[in-house]
Formats: sequence, structure tokens, C-alpha cells
Amino acid sequence: MSGILAGKRILVTGVLTDHSIAFHAAKVAQEEGAEVVLTGFGRLSLVERIAKRLPKPAPVIELDVTDQEHLDRLPGLVAEHFGDEGGLDGVVHSIAFGPQGAFNFLEGTWEDVSTAVHVSAYSLKSLTTALLPLLEKRGGSVVGLTFDAQIAWPKYDWMGVAKAALESTNRYLARDLGARNIRCNLVSAGPIKSMAAKSIPGFEELADVWNHRAPIGWDLTDPEPAGRGVVGLLSDFFPKTTGEIVHVDGGVHMMGA
Repeated sequence: MSGILAGKRILVTGVLTDHSIAFHAAKVAQEEGAEVVLTGFGRLSLVERIAKRLPKPAPVIELDVTDQEHLDRLPGLVAEHFGDEGGLDGVVHSIAFGPQGAFNFLEGTWEDVSTAVHVSAYSLKSLTTALLPLLEKRGGSVVGLTFDAQIAWPKYDWMGVAKAALESTNRYLARDLGARNIRCNLVSAGPIKSMAAKSIPGFEELADVWNHRAPIGWDLTDPEPAGRGVVGLLSDFFPKTTGEIVHVDGGVHMMGA
């Protein structure tokens, strides 16, 4: 099979519905020649059902990124699915969560904030280091998803802080893993109407910014452009790009008042 990911093995986290960026990253990755394994947390049967909607049904591994036992067993389970010890070429980190209190900046508790940072930012480091034995066999690409943390967004509050931590974590991973031929980058995507978006109070107000400020336009119902950005960074077309944040947001990030 030809394609920019031909022969590559990719692990994709965060697929919950076929409207998610992670699902479209997995779909485009398969279309570009990759073998894909998914991880799921909680409603595993739902993830397994969604995995059957990919061009080629993908196996699903249970993974709670806050559980060290899950992280410890992950490399072995991934190797089992790919059939040998040949390694892993790419990882997609599409994991974020904040309790409701994290969406109230002045009233959010440390318990709210620490949960948001652990799941949404620290997990990029813990997932990547858990998979290092596979990634460093052939060199690899780690791609995470962020929501531009350069500015303060309405309603996003401590999740914005968690995304800032994610972006910093990406830079430090890029610094420390470059010598092992592992690239670490992020895609900063515009808002998408997904299941995750439903948990953000005031999402419509936040997303409305894109209706007025995206010079090239933005479709809140189309996750594929961001998924394609992820696949581009997974490919060998960016062999010396690391520690980068690629914006796939219709251009909103660069607009002034």
C-alpha cells in the first residue's frame, strides 16, 4: 500500500466517536498506509464499535493514562497487536479532561486543577516515556493536540492553563528525546463539536470566535483538516521538525483585533 505513512505503525489515543479529531487522524493514517492500534478508556465497548467504522477495523487497548499499571503493560500489548518486536513509528496524544470546577478560574480548586493538568498535560510525558522501548527502535513521531494557549479564552479557564502545560511539556520532550530520533510536535486545532466539547460550559460562546475571525473559514463539524495535520507530522515529510506547534485553526491564531 502506498501513502505517506506506508509501512508505519501508529498508536492513536482519544477516539471516542467518529466526530473526533483522533478518529479522523486514525482514518487518514490508514488511508496513507499505516497500521493503527487505538486505546480507549471507560466506555471501551463504544470505542471498539467506533473502531469498526475505520477503513480497516482497528484493535483497541484499554488505557487509563493516570494508572501506572496500564502504562507499564502498554508496550507489551502494542507489540502483541503488531505481531513482533519491530517497534512503533508514531503516537497520537488526544487526551484531555477537566472537572467542571476547572472551567471556573477563580473558584476552581487544586483538586480540579491537578486532575486537569495530570490528564491533559502530564499524560503526554507519561504516555511517551511508557512507549519509549518501542519508539526508539526505529525513531518515531509523537503528535499531540492542543487548543492555543497563548491567550486567555472565554470559558476555558484552568483547561487553558493545562493546555499551556501541555505545550511546554511538548518542548521539553522534544529537547530530551531528539537524540533518540524521536520528534515531538503538537497540532493546535480550532474548536470541533465533539463529545468532549459538550463537557465545556459555554462552548458555543467560545466557538463563535471562529465564525468571525477565521480568514480562511472554519467548519465546527469537520475534524478532518486537523486529522490531516496530525498525519502530516507523523510522516517523514517533517524529518527535522520538533518542539513545534502547527496551527490548524483557519488562521484565527494570527488575527489581531
